[in-house]
Amino acid sequence: MRTADVLIVGGGCVGASVAYHLAAAGAGSVLLLERAEDLGTGSTAAAAGGFRHQFGSEINVRLSLASIPMLTGFEDEHGLPLDVHRDGYLLLVRDEGSWEGFRAAAEMQRSLGARVDLLTAAEVSELIPGLRVDDVVGATFGPDDGIADTSGLTQGYATLARRAGVEVVTGVEVVGLLTDGDRVVGAGTAAGEEIRAGAVVNAAGPWAGELAATAGVELPLEPIPRNVVVTGPFPGAPARRTLVADTPTSFYFHREGPGVLMGMGSPDERPSFDTTVDQTFVAEELLPTAMRVFPPIEEAGIEGSWCGLYEMTPDRHPILGEAVPGLYLANGFSGHGFQHSPIVGKLLAEMIVDGAASTVDVSSLSLDRFERGRPVVETHVI
Repeated sequence: MRTADVLIVGGGCVGASVAYHLAAAGAGSVLLLERAEDLGTGSTAAAAGGFRHQFGSEINVRLSLASIPMLTGFEDEHGLPLDVHRDGYLLLVRDEGSWEGFRAAAEMQRSLGARVDLLTAAEVSELIPGLRVDDVVGATFGPDDGIADTSGLTQGYATLARRAGVEVVTGVEVVGLLTDGDRVVGAGTAAGEEIRAGAVVNAAGPWAGELAATAGVELPLEPIPRNVVVTGPFPGAPARRTLVADTPTSFYFHREGPGVLMGMGSPDERPSFDTTVDQTFVAEELLPTAMRVFPPIEEAGIEGSWCGLYEMTPDRHPILGEAVPGLYLANGFSGHGFQHSPIVGKLLAEMIVDGAASTVDVSSLSLDRFERGRPVVETHVI
């Protein structure tokens, strides 16, 4: 039997951030377990790496305002390299009804301190030449938004955690939580080992629901496969790394190497842990949409593709905090986990060490909001 003051299950960007911040806060002995042979090889590796202030809810904007400086200032603060490009997020709107909502959201975002510009179709065309803008009624642009290296941040936090004394172990699968009455007191592994801990952090990404269920905790989240495609070079490839999102279709792309990285959701999405690339969806929906939104992409060749999992909650917000005594949740980010992982790690450390989160008030994101009928709806999901 092994013991730790805090056990973290999951070694993606969220788990690594939680590990570092717990150590920095003086949480005692911290153990992080990851079932893969390397950290950050699940949903973190499949993420597009975007970060933005442009959300539809105040709490997500506040999380971004707290998290993005930690992300963009990571190299300066910690002395570890992190590739960050701050070329903005551009959200295209193509109907008047939706434009009202995006303008109102931009006003809210600016009232909280985020920089967000409203652009005309002509200004959009000037920013990203080649975009189809004939029916664009407006766009919002966050100049402080951008993209960053998901692996670099994960490995960076893991390095800092190890330096601070955290034990990081890969290749160990946690199969269930251990309970004593209504309290979670540790976890068991596939190899039959028991780890006793004063607190357990569930950072298992799309698999978090299965883990929580072993302690009788029901998480309302679903694993949703999302396909990503990367192209080779082509004439008209964008010079900027701005992440462009076509809001009616959820199609997005940004410059990646000499080509672009792109993806899109689907109204026919079904929960699944299958990460096989849906070639039919790519051929019949993703690529035709890409060519409509950004016609120059028609000359591009596909160089690679993969499928990752979003961990979706009903209101598209994360579940943060203590679910039952001894079990802390950092789950259900609905596609926003990478960009909020820096602040989430700090908030979980505050909850465990200090008894409550103080940097950002995330009480509205507790699990019991669903029982109380008080979801916090996010409309800007990409």
